Amino acid sequence: MEINKIYNENCLETMAKMPDNFIDLTVTSPPYDGMRTYNGYSFPFEEIAKELFRITKNGGLVVWIVGDATVKGSESGTSFRQALHFKEIGFNLFDTMIYAKPPRGAVGNNKTYWQAFEYMFILSKGKPKTINLINDRKNKESRDGDNGTKRLENGDLLKVKRGGYSEYGRRTNIWEYGIGKGQSTKDNIAFEHPAIFPEQLANDHIISWSNEGDLVYDPFMGSGTTAKMSMLNNRNYIGSEISKEYCEIAEQRLKMCGGLFSNSFQTELSNEAGT
Repeated sequence: MEINKIYNENCLETMAKMPDNFIDLTVTSPPYDGMRTYNGYSFPFEEIAKELFRITKNGGLVVWIVGDATVKGSESGTSFRQALHFKEIGFNLFDTMIYAKPPRGAVGNNKTYWQAFEYMFILSKGKPKTINLINDRKNKESRDGDNGTKRLENGDLLKVKRGGYSEYGRRTNIWEYGIGKGQSTKDNIAFEHPAIFPEQLANDHIISWSNEGDLVYDPFMGSGTTAKMSMLNNRNYIGSEISKEYCEIAEQRLKMCGGLFSNSFQTELSNEAGT
């Protein structure tokens, strides 16, 4: 299967071409709860989940970024049902993370506190083979390790060695990013897609759960953020995107940072444009 390519097709068609245990990491935000039409795409979740489990390598992970719609004063609970289904088919729920963002736009229910987050479910196929935790949370203090003693119940002194603290520790599992023009990305064309997620969010998951040379997949590639950040971090990528319009947006973004689509896809676009 050709890599470093975005396939202009339903993700089930793309995954059907993949062998078992093929993908190191998936980073995606699906079109949940019909909150946007995404050019008419339907969303057979259980079929997609089954294929994601098949194509993920042992030790590989899926980052599933999702929220819930509010209908008639009640949240859908789609996020929880999806996370539990992933567990039922064999994934481990390695971590439940939060993507926090500044409140903006409609909140779905004006009787509740302003909704300002989505879930990021980190799903692993067995024990994760790659964990590169980001250490950018500033500790209150830093100190070198030292030796000391601890008084036991019987009065004896036990010699102990205490570990030190570096200036920075691992971040929490709540990640906050600004959104909107100038924050999610500098690529203005990306905002022709209705729901991009921040480049830094994709970047941080890619460096956390994969290594250089690994293969990263996004079954709902949209404006191409996962592909772009994979390429910039020396990872390979594969994407699926059913919308020709969104594929063209992704193509332009990849070109701007030095990446190119496959020759076959570019030829197809050129033929359609009559050039």
